[in-house]
Amino acid sequence: MPVKISMIVLSAIFFGLFILFVMPMILVGIVNAGNVIGAAVSAFLAVSFFFHEKSVHILSELWKNTGGKILVSAAGIFFIAFAAAAVIMSVLMVRAMNDCPKNSNTTLVVLGCKVKNGAPSLMLRRRLDTAFEYLSQNESANVVVSGGQGDDEIISEAQCMKDYLVSKGISENRIFMEDKSVSTQQNLSYSREIIGKNNLSDNITIVTDGFHQYRAEMFAKKQGIETYSISGYTTWWLVPTYWVREWFAIAYYSIFG
Repeated sequence: MPVKISMIVLSAIFFGLFILFVMPMILVGIVNAGNVIGAAVSAFLAVSFFFHEKSVHILSELWKNTGGKILVSAAGIFFIAFAAAAVIMSVLMVRAMNDCPKNSNTTLVVLGCKVKNGAPSLMLRRRLDTAFEYLSQNESANVVVSGGQGDDEIISEAQCMKDYLVSKGISENRIFMEDKSVSTQQNLSYSREIIGKNNLSDNITIVTDGFHQYRAEMFAKKQGIETYSISGYTTWWLVPTYWVREWFAIAYYSIFG
């Protein structure tokens, strides 16, 4: 009985994760590698633990022949390696989330995100609110808002961000726009050029979502840029989707650069 209860509990946990991965698809139409793979794996594990006796029987039958042993062993090694890599990447991501600047002699670089009908999306607004809070408390700090214009955006992400910060009371003189970038690498590279041209502090603090900070730090280090980080709040039910997506993005960049 204790084994059965524990299997049901594990099944319920993975079913809950399945719901979290599916929510962004249904509520806001976000579909990416993070929630597709996360939902598939969570559903598989939820069913496997719920019908654990059947699962054990299937594994036992497979183990009776050489081909089955190879298949089960390969699957086991893959899952262990994947879990280990996921844990390592998650630790690195958490460590990179908030490495705040030691003093106000810094230039914030706010990384762009989706703009909808000329207004910042929820995720972008959270990043901007975080930047606004820091700029309000540190009046000597300046900010580079970085992001180009997508095909479905009526203004650049940089312009949208500047307008938002100005509307909240940040002086235009403290805001510098980088509106040509289409990737995080370009965000950092182009922003660095603007910082140099305008004699701003080269002590750079990246403002983005927490899950994104480690990969942004990787890009920065490759360009020889040492950075600090301040993270915006990410809506809780979006975290699993973007967290898992980030695993694959980090792995891809680590392998292929």
